[in-house]
Amino acid sequence: MASRSSVDMDPDVARRLFEEGATLVLLGVPQGTEFGIDCKSWNVGPRFQGVKMIPPGLHFINYCSVNPPSCAGEVGPKTGLFLNLKPKDVLLANWNPKEEDLNFSASQNEEEVSRIRANLQDLDPFLGPYPYEVMRKWVSLTDRLSADVAINLQPLSGRVCAYSDVVPETEFRHTKDRADQPRNDTACQTMREGLDRLPKMKEREGTQLRFSVIPEKTYPPGATPAQITQCSMDHTYALEIVIEKNHQQRPLNLLGELQFAFVCFLIGNVYEGFEHWKRLLSLLCRSEVAMQKHKELYLGLIAVLYHQLGEIPPDFFVDIVSQNNFLTTTLQDFFQFASGPGVDGTLRKRAEKFKAHLTKKFSWDFDADFDDCAPVVVELPEGHTVD
Repeated sequence: MASRSSVDMDPDVARRLFEEGATLVLLGVPQGTEFGIDCKSWNVGPRFQGVKMIPPGLHFINYCSVNPPSCAGEVGPKTGLFLNLKPKDVLLANWNPKEEDLNFSASQNEEEVSRIRANLQDLDPFLGPYPYEVMRKWVSLTDRLSADVAINLQPLSGRVCAYSDVVPETEFRHTKDRADQPRNDTACQTMREGLDRLPKMKEREGTQLRFSVIPEKTYPPGATPAQITQCSMDHTYALEIVIEKNHQQRPLNLLGELQFAFVCFLIGNVYEGFEHWKRLLSLLCRSEVAMQKHKELYLGLIAVLYHQLGEIPPDFFVDIVSQNNFLTTTLQDFFQFASGPGVDGTLRKRAEKFKAHLTKKFSWDFDADFDDCAPVVVELPEGHTVD
C-alpha cells in the first residue's frame, strides 16, 4: 500500500489528521487482496494491517479477495460497507478466510480495542495513510449523504455486495417438497421448459439494499383519464409519495439517497445502485410542480449531478440497442420544466448555467426534438374505457 499521499500532504494537515484522525486496524488481510477506502483502492502488501489518519465522517470501505497468480489471479466480487468514524476512533477487524470478509466484532471488545490503541505507535509502520488526495472528490460525491441515511439504506447485514446473495424460495427439506418440483431426469425440449425446471430463487434475508420504493403508477387511486394523462407528464404526485414515505422530515435527504445509489454503483460495482439512481433521477427531473415547490431540493440536485457526471464517460448512458441517451432525454425534460414561469429565478438561472456547462463539456444537444411528436401512452385504471 503506497504512502505517497502522506508525502504530498500539507504538514499541518498531516499532523492534525495524525492527532484527530480515525484508525482502521485490519488484521489477517491476505496479501494481494484488493482493498479500498472511498475513491481509492490498492492491492495490499504483506505488511498491511490497516489505515490511519482517516478524516472523521462517513466513509465507504470495500474489498475483494484475489486468487494468487498460480490460480490465474482471479478477482472475487466486491463487498463494501459504510462507516461513520469519529475523531480518534479505533476500529478493529479480523479477516475471515472462510467468508472472505472482514469481521468487526472485535471492535465491541473494549479491552482489546484499548490494547490496540495503546500500541498504535508500534503498529504505525504497518498502517497505510488515508489517501488525502481523493478526499475532495469523496466529499463532493457524499456531501448530501448523512450517516443516518447511509445506515438506513444499506442492507441489514451491513454489507453492500456487488452480487445478489440468493437462496431457493423453497428449502426442499422434505421429500414431498422435492416431489412437487419438475423432474430433471429427461432432456428439455424448449428453453422455457428448461427455465421452468430451475428452482425459484430469492435474495437472502437481510442482504437487500433498502432503497425508497418508487410507485409503479404515477397517478392517485381513482384518477380520471385526464388526471392520468397529467400525472404521466408531470410525476410530482409520485415524487411526493416517495418524499412522504421516506424523507418526510428532511426532503433534502432524497439527494443523499441519490448519492448513496451512485456510490454503490461507481465504487461498489452494484448494478442495482445504478438502476435506482436512474429511476430516482427520472422521477426528480420529470416533476414540474415539485420543481416550483422544492427550490432547495432542485438547487441541490444540480450540484449533486455536476459532481457525479464528472465521474462517468459521456457515452456510458447511451442504450446499445436504441442509441438513445437516457441522461440527455431525462435532463431535457428537467431543463424544459426549469425554464417555466413558475420556477424560482435563482433555480432557473442555475439550470441555464448547468445546461450550458453540459453542452460545452459533452456536446449534448438538449434542444433537439427527441420525441416531440410522440404520443404519451398512459394506462387507464380498470373500469375506464375510451369511446
